[in-house]
Amino acid sequence: MSAVLGINAVFHDPAAALVVDGAIVGAAEEERFSRRKHGKRPVPFATWELPEMAARWCLERANLAPEDLDAVAYSYDPAVLPDPTAGRGDVTVDEWEPLRTLFARRAPAFLRAALPGLDPAIVHFIPHHVAHAASAHLAAPFDDSSVLVVDGRGETASHLAGRSRGGELQVLAAQQLPHSLGLLYEEVTDHLGFLRSSDEYKVMAMASHGEPVFLPELRQLVDATGDGGFTVDRIEWGSFVKRRRAGDDWTADHANLAASVQTRLEEVLLALARWIHARTGDTTLTMAGGVALNCVANARLAAEGPFDTIWVQPAAGDAGTALGSALHLAHRLGDDVAPMPGADLGREWTDDELAAWLATAAVPCERPADIADTVAGALADNAIVAWFQGRSEYGPRALGHRSLFADPRRSENLERVNDVKGREQFRPVAPMVPLDRAADIFDGPLPSPYMLFVHRVRPEWAERIPAVVHVDGTARIQTVDAGAEPLVHRMLCAFERRTGVPVVVNTSLNTAGRPMVDDPRDALECFASSPIDVLALGPFLIRRSHLAAAR
Repeated sequence: MSAVLGINAVFHDPAAALVVDGAIVGAAEEERFSRRKHGKRPVPFATWELPEMAARWCLERANLAPEDLDAVAYSYDPAVLPDPTAGRGDVTVDEWEPLRTLFARRAPAFLRAALPGLDPAIVHFIPHHVAHAASAHLAAPFDDSSVLVVDGRGETASHLAGRSRGGELQVLAAQQLPHSLGLLYEEVTDHLGFLRSSDEYKVMAMASHGEPVFLPELRQLVDATGDGGFTVDRIEWGSFVKRRRAGDDWTADHANLAASVQTRLEEVLLALARWIHARTGDTTLTMAGGVALNCVANARLAAEGPFDTIWVQPAAGDAGTALGSALHLAHRLGDDVAPMPGADLGREWTDDELAAWLATAAVPCERPADIADTVAGALADNAIVAWFQGRSEYGPRALGHRSLFADPRRSENLERVNDVKGREQFRPVAPMVPLDRAADIFDGPLPSPYMLFVHRVRPEWAERIPAVVHVDGTARIQTVDAGAEPLVHRMLCAFERRTGVPVVVNTSLNTAGRPMVDDPRDALECFASSPIDVLALGPFLIRRSHLAAAR
């Protein structure tokens, strides 16, 4: 029995997670505390930030002090890297690797400074892709599975293919750098005028507006090798379309390039999945790594791939390696590791604490008998509702705890919600639907509780919920199980009683450039600074009309 703290502090998205006696106690990204999106400071070496506040919160939640920990798992292993003076020519090392490695090697001392009382000797380095893999196969509700990790880079590789049996991972293949599907997507993200390592999801959305006209050329440059790996040749992106500057209008050619890269990514992922399946014969594939957040690719894997079930860890990006490294080390120490209970692994506040925040802010509010029913009524009246309930989500998706809701029946609500958030208008918003109604409205893999697949909207419903139907006729849905999410499920049912539609718009509660809302202050600030009509803060309801009347 052990207490293991997991840490991600390399590349981006610093995060911490705590596993005690094999059970996940908490997991959170540092950005939710620091309010710096992806944990990045506007200074050099910003990505190498320790998740000090997230780690302290994890310990506080378990009533533990740093000296109570049995082990700390750090999701990067500098020993995997070659000595830069040794002259190994078979491993590609980028220009930042010596500094990144030095930072990692000194992590035990840095952690001791951040968490006084911590013994540096209990810090264990876990290889980056092993941590990613563990965040999938150990967090998933399956004893056995095939495992696929695809991201930008780890220490020396960009991919891991394996099989898990009773929690033990066997690595079957790993693609060495410089070949990387994640870095390929980062490069095109940058070329299309977005932030690399942050805005890849915008390229995925743009791809739906284009056609894969550059696919023949990309097939010559990006290919599966037939042995579990792939190659990515150097690509001159300007030969396809002129570089777009941030803020400039995008053209059909920009969308066509996005569609071409997206399609080629899907094709190579299918080849990798088929290679794994041919060696394992498994029915289930568990996935992690930043590329696993590509819900369009995931949906194609589910539809055309050889596995009956695909399970993607909701914090599949680098933040999830904090959880994966903790689970991996806990398993190695002999604990019986339990699957993750859901994505709501972050902070929460009691009703009394929320009331105190409202009193301090002197905000007029009401406490309806049923917050779910009252919010459903507001949505039916076309209000945009900020929803702050329970524990915050771990990962980039708002899943009914820190969400922004709207009525999907009105097509103009896509523009309204994007205006509230300060987002580009080509980006879609997602529908939330009760699990028992999802198959009536959407065609795709079910359940889908973490919003990590796209589904085809059935024709008879497309005109009824136009705000959540993307230009290609799909929607990135979240299914809501009454047992797991009773409050949200009750709200959806109340909305259906009023409108005949069991779907609401659900997107993350934040504005452009800011992390998702996490604590009550964040929620009040977001509500006050954007055109949101109603804030449901726990059992309390704040209406903008009441705020105006109180002035």
